[in-house]
Amino acid sequence: MNKQEMPYERFMASGSASLTNAELIAVILRTGTSGASAVDLARKVLEIRSPGREALSVLYDLTLEDLVSIRGIGQVKAVKLLCLAELSRRLYREGARPSLVFTSPDTVARYYMEQLRHEKQETALLLLLDNAMALIREETLSIGTVNAALVSPREIFIRAVRAGAVHIILLHNHPSGDPTPSREDIRVTRKILEAGEMLEIRLADHLVIGDRCYTSMKEAGYLESYERE
Repeated sequence: MNKQEMPYERFMASGSASLTNAELIAVILRTGTSGASAVDLARKVLEIRSPGREALSVLYDLTLEDLVSIRGIGQVKAVKLLCLAELSRRLYREGARPSLVFTSPDTVARYYMEQLRHEKQETALLLLLDNAMALIREETLSIGTVNAALVSPREIFIRAVRAGAVHIILLHNHPSGDPTPSREDIRVTRKILEAGEMLEIRLADHLVIGDRCYTSMKEAGYLESYERE
């Protein structure tokens, strides 16, 4: 390892901002392996999907199996890196939490964006809210295709009644990154809206999360259009 690749020493001399992405990861890894320094291993991790490009965001996509397939990355190092990615998600949400207002689609989308935009499967969340639009709790409805079979009005409103919810918000992601609602998204939303009107539990919104973007089905007019039909 040359002098420029001594991340711990560089940190002590110049602070964390002086380190490259690979050097920051190397500090977490601590040690390398035969023929490869900790910085070398870090580069292999960051370039596993895109050789020649050190992408920190890849940490969100990697599994334990992906990481241990890299020579020199054992289970302990892999767990450290996965925990680092989870810490990043939680830090993001903690930072977004003070501005979270459940009557504002933008703040809700930004709060859940980092949690959902990296998911490889469609994941549906249910936010259960009281009369003042304050969160009672959030629940995972399904992991897989969001359709009427998996996200049924019956299941949603059983949960809502048990929680004493007066309003609900649905969120789900599109792994493609495009948040445009599908026909099935719209159909499911309308069924839930209709059931909620009968039970006097209002569907406040259904947010579709893409890659750093989202669609509010309320703002897009899908909830209003149903009411006019």
